[in-house]
Amino acid sequence: MPDTIAAIATAQGAAAVGIVRISGADTRRVLGALFAPTSGRAVSDLPPRCMAYGTVRDAEGRTLDHALAVTFSAAHSYTGEESAELHCHGSPVVLQEVLRAAFAAGVRQARAGEFTQRAFLNGKMDLTEAEAVIDLIDAETAEAARNAAAQVDGALRRPIEQVYDALLDLTGRFYAVVDYPDEDIEDASLAQIEQTLAESERTLAALLGTFERGRVLKRGVATAIVGAPNAGKSSLLNALVGYDRAIVTDIPGTTRDTVEEKAVVGGVLLRLIDTAGIRETDDAVEKLGVERSRRAVEDAELVIVVADGSQTPLVVEPDILTLAAKAPHWFLAISKDDLNPAVKTAVWRLPDGAPAPEHLVSFNSVTPDGLNVLIDAIRDCFPTGVPADGTLLTNARQAEAVGRALDAVRAAKGALGAGMSPDVVLTEAEGALAALGELSGRTAREDMVARIFERFCVGK
Repeated sequence: MPDTIAAIATAQGAAAVGIVRISGADTRRVLGALFAPTSGRAVSDLPPRCMAYGTVRDAEGRTLDHALAVTFSAAHSYTGEESAELHCHGSPVVLQEVLRAAFAAGVRQARAGEFTQRAFLNGKMDLTEAEAVIDLIDAETAEAARNAAAQVDGALRRPIEQVYDALLDLTGRFYAVVDYPDEDIEDASLAQIEQTLAESERTLAALLGTFERGRVLKRGVATAIVGAPNAGKSSLLNALVGYDRAIVTDIPGTTRDTVEEKAVVGGVLLRLIDTAGIRETDDAVEKLGVERSRRAVEDAELVIVVADGSQTPLVVEPDILTLAAKAPHWFLAISKDDLNPAVKTAVWRLPDGAPAPEHLVSFNSVTPDGLNVLIDAIRDCFPTGVPADGTLLTNARQAEAVGRALDAVRAAKGALGAGMSPDVVLTEAEGALAALGELSGRTAREDMVARIFERFCVGK
């Protein structure tokens, strides 16, 4: 029988309310050692899912807090075990003392993600739903939260389960006919097999097609802001994040290192990197910053090249443009256009062979409305048209498993169309089942499951 575990389930720091969570077979006994209802009822008699007010005692039996307790039966708990929560005042000291008293009563500290891991092991959720829990906790936009919440409710599990069950029925029929030839078992017709494989292919291809959108939704877009020193890069970063995150001066080379910040721009989460001005320099510290800037550009999905619009003619370093043009998306943003309105129509030249930017915009730090064109350009590059309805794949593990399943289904279709023997089709179908089993957790390896739950916080 698993140990009874406990942990603080709310964030660190003082708050109005803090929660200590307990789960395991000894939950009621442990709660009885910590909590005395003011009603005089025994903890063992408390009805499940009903709050009870009472006194919380520390490990020495002294009154520690006046709090609320709620118990859950195994059938209706998050973990699939007897569970309870103590809702105390949110002092970190109080919560630690409650936890110490629980340890004295015989529970152990829960590991990171252990409550959710027990929910998975007890059949309360599959791996896609469990991974959605951490996505919901980590969500940085409302869309990401909605997608994760829908996945917790099974929005991703259902189409995967549908394909899995269809392929399982197909392979099960084949084995039944082979193993029990004397029984009156109807074999699947060629048309039925073709239809099952075609529907499975469509569902899996559609799921895999959501990965890019899901990855952007979850992680954001790595965005490097680059340009010559004093071009206006830091001003642009500050305007996008909405406060003075980076130091802005008239002195070239003020930014010596990369400055990183996140911002939701046009509904898209950007991981913004304000880089040191790229130029030749003998300053050892600035040279390190320039090297980091180059690496940031190489790793970015979006590069915004900032050119100083106060200069006439407009100067854009060919080295910077060549570097930016290698990115999947890049814009040219002309700064300080309030000082020189003519730059909006200025003619500029790219190095030979370099692709043109997807968008050319101008802005200044005096009238922030000028950023609207840039915001619209970002929205165009990373559209949010695919609804965040829970069917978006959000991590590489999920995409890799769906990709393997899709390859196997397509191989089965190819074998069927080429007239190969049924066992070849069966082998490929079983390969798809194995991949989908890893995705949902039906056939997941223990080490893979452990890696998934290591990403969780303690108390969840």
